[in-house]
Amino acid sequence: MTDNRSFPSPPGGEASGGVTTVLLVDDHDLIRQGLRHAFERDPGFEVVGEAGSVADALRKASELKPDVVIMDLRLPDGSGLEATKALRSSRADIGIVVLTMYAGDDQLFGALEAGASAFVPKNAPADEVVASARHAASSPNAFTASDLASAMKRRLTPSGPHLSPRESQVLRLLADGMSVAGIAKQLYVSESTAKTHISKLYEKLGAGNRAQALMTALRLGLLEAPNTPGL
Repeated sequence: MTDNRSFPSPPGGEASGGVTTVLLVDDHDLIRQGLRHAFERDPGFEVVGEAGSVADALRKASELKPDVVIMDLRLPDGSGLEATKALRSSRADIGIVVLTMYAGDDQLFGALEAGASAFVPKNAPADEVVASARHAASSPNAFTASDLASAMKRRLTPSGPHLSPRESQVLRLLADGMSVAGIAKQLYVSESTAKTHISKLYEKLGAGNRAQALMTALRLGLLEAPNTPGL
């Protein structure tokens, strides 16, 4: 990886004998610890910092100048995709691996469009994360993902249900735990109309209740996984 930076004694890169420097970004300590251990087992990498939020990630990336950032998709103060866009706009040579618990097509293509170098689900083996970081360091602007070919095929020949803007809105409100009355109030419609929207949504998703609808929507990539511990 060519490095033309001229600041004194950077924490990684050429000044570290060719070792690839890594910044870990995730709001869960256990996940960061697991990632750190995975990288520490490989002599080709050095973890130079950790961050648990978008703001902290951008600050530390500016200070530490890592070769690669491992970026969680969901962070407490914003989206990892927005952080990825900001990093890519400031440094064309930085490798960015987006890591997420729910690896739906929307999230994969979102990472691609944001300028990520790789997209890896959190349930992937640690070796896959390290391999993706190695790719990101050597080819930061060449996107890779294990499911990319299948996702491209699904995008070109969509087989899932097509939701109207109103149905997508109802789906998000259901995911937020709103009652029929709450949805009706949010949409400025009667409860009867809200029930009709919900019924049509369930029909499209082949679901008989809220839980089934949300699980199907998650599986199809129509809805992001909730930002709960461990995600």
